[in-house]
Amino acid sequence: MDFDDVVQLAADLVGIPSVSGGEGALADLIEAELSRFDHLQVLRDGDAVVARTDLGRPSRILLAGHIDTVPVAGNVPGELRENGTLWGRGSVDMKAGDAVFLHLAARLSHPRTDLTWVFYDHEEVEASLNGLGRLASRHPDWLEADLAVLGEPTDGGIEGGCNGTMRFSLTARGVAAHSARPWMGENAIHALLPALETLAAWQPQTRAVDGLDYTESLLAVAIGGGRAGNSVPDEARLVVNFRFAPDRSPDEAEAYVRSLFPGYEFDVQDMAPGARPGMDHAEFARLARLLAEEGAGEPTAKLGWTDVARFADLSIPAINCGPGDPLLAHRDDEACPTDQIARLARVFERWLR
Repeated sequence: MDFDDVVQLAADLVGIPSVSGGEGALADLIEAELSRFDHLQVLRDGDAVVARTDLGRPSRILLAGHIDTVPVAGNVPGELRENGTLWGRGSVDMKAGDAVFLHLAARLSHPRTDLTWVFYDHEEVEASLNGLGRLASRHPDWLEADLAVLGEPTDGGIEGGCNGTMRFSLTARGVAAHSARPWMGENAIHALLPALETLAAWQPQTRAVDGLDYTESLLAVAIGGGRAGNSVPDEARLVVNFRFAPDRSPDEAEAYVRSLFPGYEFDVQDMAPGARPGMDHAEFARLARLLAEEGAGEPTAKLGWTDVARFADLSIPAINCGPGDPLLAHRDDEACPTDQIARLARVFERWLR
């Protein structure tokens, strides 16, 4: 791997398939390559690789990226195209960001703070398998830091914190009967109508949190009920997703949505807290200034959920910052501007050197 040419390095990473659960070959390569550098201590757990400097600096910055991708769709290996983009699976989410961090891990033998580089597995699947979560559980000392940057695609700017996410179900009960005599029963699917009307009328809300605006969303994502085509359904279920601003705790988020849907059986299926932006940290403000000098816009809020929330759980202020348009993540035509990859490598080196 050519650590000096960050764009070619990104292309090389895209060329190595690493769909979630199949990250081993890429993790092996990252571990072997980083182990060549005397200034790094390299650690591994499963398919997560951690590299650390130990220079006795008074502070430590952690930079992390996941190495897995969603399934390939004829877009591996990638291509460096004449229009100035790196095309291929993972170019945006998030091997371009990984390339920036690998490039800098090799180059920064004497940074102004100690540095920890984390390349982890299983981000694109259920949270229980997440490699960063596993490291936090098994090796919290490996993740000790004063602040963290997650290289998720942000189009080369800073996206602070993240929304929380909650998935819950609403269950309605009815009375079964023959569909030829529906007045003898109670239709559970019909009983979901008030909940659907509430969702259809609900408008996205924006909440200001520490200077950034987080837009919340609330929508139905699945519905089901009924056991036969000639019977009145006696049970029906609606699944709803709520993306909530990070100033709401999970308990507050749950209390809010419960208040919107009285009369239904309510079951929380999945919950992950958000993370406040942390942009009041002086180091993040300095990075934002350096990015602005290179043409990046003002920091904005991360509306989706990302692993910055895991750092928040560890009381580590964290931001998202990486190359690539997040709207292209997971698309079959995923492509990242190569000048953005080079620019972020340049800015991060100025920030850390």
